Amino acid sequence: MPASCLFSRQQRAMLLSPDPELAELLRGLWDPHEVEWTVIREGRRAMEAIFNEPPDLLVVDNRLTDIPSVEVASIVKSENVYRQLPVLLCFDPEDLRRDWNWCEVEADDFLVRPFSAREAHERVLLTLCRASRAMDANPLTKLPGNTSIIGRIQDLIDRKDEFALAYCDLDYFKSFNDKYGFSRGDEVLMMTARVIVNTIRSFTGVKSFVGHVGGDDFVFIVPAHMAEEACQRVVAAFDDIVPHFYDAEDREQGCIISTDRQGAVRSFPLMALSIAVVFNTGGRLKHYGEASAIAMGLKKKAKENPKSSYVLDRRSE
Repeated sequence: MPASCLFSRQQRAMLLSPDPELAELLRGLWDPHEVEWTVIREGRRAMEAIFNEPPDLLVVDNRLTDIPSVEVASIVKSENVYRQLPVLLCFDPEDLRRDWNWCEVEADDFLVRPFSAREAHERVLLTLCRASRAMDANPLTKLPGNTSIIGRIQDLIDRKDEFALAYCDLDYFKSFNDKYGFSRGDEVLMMTARVIVNTIRSFTGVKSFVGHVGGDDFVFIVPAHMAEEACQRVVAAFDDIVPHFYDAEDREQGCIISTDRQGAVRSFPLMALSIAVVFNTGGRLKHYGEASAIAMGLKKKAKENPKSSYVLDRRSE
């Protein structure tokens, strides 16, 4: 079966099962350089190994004789540091005849005997992919994070697709946070995410992507010919909404008056959005790092304007 692009490194999987046929099936799904399996026949004996060297995936057979599989999953997931560890359970058909409270079962997926090699391959892969996406997602906006962003950019570059990559940065966000607090700052970040997502989604029938780098930095990817219109729409929507996050006094005067760290009284404009757009046309880019480096220079240019603005890198054309 073909290797997955998920395996940029060897995955470490652990199977808790007394069933040698299940162990043989799972070990045969991938080359050992892609997935290394550790098999332990007893659940309780595996606990120390799990916590000392947590695997990337835990598969627990309901045929364990010393401890129920759902209890193993519950013990593992009860530790906050291991809560993201994906757990896949293996059942016999009769196991599913009982009523399960899936809200309480701390598992991510399950397999049912008789096992199909193809189904097991796909379900294990799906479980790993789902866990990877969940760990990478920004906890506030739930948008894809850095790992997904880098992977998407590099994949487009490798496939020699033509696209526009926009880096979005909030200006004067720190002064807003300092005055209004982190809770209201988070509301602004959520609003910004919604504005970008809804705007890019409005371009129907095209391949697009929105990610949250972290803090007040976002990215979106659209076809090259749509980039300028996308920037115009994002800026217009952001500028229309953001003043409503300020108190009436600050909104009317168009700025925040506060004291900086040096004790000087300063005026900070209302938040603005700076967008730097890098184009990959004609196979210009070879690595995602090139796009980031070009965008940093463009963002400096955009930030020279105190109002929301965008800068397009047309040098490739």
